[in-house]
Amino acid sequence: MFSIPGKQAVSITPAAAKQIARLMTKQNSAGLRIGVKKGGCAGMEYTMDYVSDVNPMDETVEQDGARVMIAPMAQMFLFGTEIDYETSLLESGFKFRNPNVVDACGCGESVKFRE
Repeated sequence: MFSIPGKQAVSITPAAAKQIARLMTKQNSAGLRIGVKKGGCAGMEYTMDYVSDVNPMDETVEQDGARVMIAPMAQMFLFGTEIDYETSLLESGFKFRNPNVVDACGCGESVKFRE
């Protein structure tokens, strides 16, 4: 929908691909569907859901056994995003490095996109 020929909508780091592939196997899912919804302090929140079927309207990115589907309404907000998986002493989880974000709340749970 918002793609550029020859360029994936999002990029996935090796750490994220490994974690996504592990979760896909554990949940017996076709992949993870990423989207955005209204909510949080800054206005929008990322969503991630296991899916059993690939929606033909989703933008699909596959890498090293990992499959990420981007919901049609989220594609314009997520284009150019790098998805990483980080582990630290206190927490581990997916991190979105999104060039379209102009602000984020203090807790990091919600973001604001360019108008």
